[in-house]
Amino acid sequence: MQKAPFFGSIIADFPVGEAWWATAEDGVRIRVGLWRPDPNHHEGAPRGTVLLFPGRTEYIEKYAPTAADFAAYGFATLSVDWRGQGIADRLLDQPLTGHVGRFADFQLDVQATLKAARDLKLPEPYLLHGHSMGGCIGLRAMLNGLPVIAASFSGPMWGIELAPALRPFAWATSWLSRPLGLSGQMAPNTAPTPYVLDAPFDDNTLTLDREMWDLMGDQLRAEPGLSLGGPSLNWLYEALTEMRQLSRMPSPPQPCLTYLGANERIVSPQRIRDRMARWSNGELVIVPKGEHEVLMEGTDIRTPIAKAIITHYLKAMENNGCLANHDAQ
Repeated sequence: MQKAPFFGSIIADFPVGEAWWATAEDGVRIRVGLWRPDPNHHEGAPRGTVLLFPGRTEYIEKYAPTAADFAAYGFATLSVDWRGQGIADRLLDQPLTGHVGRFADFQLDVQATLKAARDLKLPEPYLLHGHSMGGCIGLRAMLNGLPVIAASFSGPMWGIELAPALRPFAWATSWLSRPLGLSGQMAPNTAPTPYVLDAPFDDNTLTLDREMWDLMGDQLRAEPGLSLGGPSLNWLYEALTEMRQLSRMPSPPQPCLTYLGANERIVSPQRIRDRMARWSNGELVIVPKGEHEVLMEGTDIRTPIAKAIITHYLKAMENNGCLANHDAQ
């Protein structure tokens, strides 16, 4: 595999990872990023690998804090710049517009990421964490047979939070954009400027933690090539279609732990509640006062969540015979 840039200078005091280029089946180049397990964790040997599926607009380096938490418990983390974001191939001449041809194309990125994990000989079992759009992609991947033994999600995009009056407008506008040749245009009420560079911290929809908010903005100011603005009308239509289809499908058999901020305003809390009510071995945890990105909070919130996710993974590993009973205590 060919090495890719990893912007270690933008992740503050968190561990620097490694990055490689990977090519999806349709020729689109994506970037995968790896944090290896901490060799000083209490058991010494690697335990497994978390496939971390980021949300829309996100990029590998943003997840250095989460990867550090997982590494402390002996887990590798492999994340991905999805097509159209980070420094993966952008799909439009207007690179700040988030775009995808078909939502199913993200599954080609999943397969390329899985191949990279195997080429890099990352320790099994594989586990999944999906955030926001990555939660939508991850759920579909699990239904398609992604070889993970457990999953966790934070603010998964199983529905978009829209005012009831706007939902028919979103469907109609995004659908009409296709025959009119406007599908690459940015969706209404969105902007080319990244949210963390345009919105004030007060009452933002992402995080309660000022330090993490400033870090996210500083990252994009230092590496503007990572920036992404609003989605295209085609992305909107494809996402709405994918989420509707997924809402009609059963939950996968693997155990699942999902986190939802009590003040979630980006994805649909009701769709998350509905899905988790139908996940036979799933658990939904509400984060008091939490916003959309519960893993981008201060250590008082982020660290206990990461520890609970690890405990969830270890229990699944024990149930699958992947570790000794004492190691799951």
